[in-house]
Amino acid sequence: MSDTIPSPSPPPAPRESADRPPGQFTPREAGGESAGRGPGGPGGRRRPYYRRKVDRTRNLDITYRKPEILERFITQSGKILPRRVTGTSAKNQRRLARQIKLARVLALLPYKRHGKPGEGG
Repeated sequence: MSDTIPSPSPPPAPRESADRPPGQFTPREAGGESAGRGPGGPGGRRRPYYRRKVDRTRNLDITYRKPEILERFITQSGKILPRRVTGTSAKNQRRLARQIKLARVLALLPYKRHGKPGEGG
């Protein structure tokens, strides 16, 4: 045996996880929700992120005379799809709804299509 005392080994370096790049922190390390500050940090709720949509009706000729185009904007049960689904602007969504309603009055589009499957009558 030797008379020298072994020097203590240096502390192990913190392991970087394989699923995150080096230098990135987990939400707990960064002081996120689990740090007791709430979902948006110290200021409260975070505003939801909405992706800007392209107005798909801009180049379409939306008129009651073309029900095949209007059918793309109604559900299978006959409801008018909202603009968050269709991606139209507010102005074109109002125009679209007006033309769909006009096509319904003129019997070019149905008010209601067949009911839910399994609904017998």
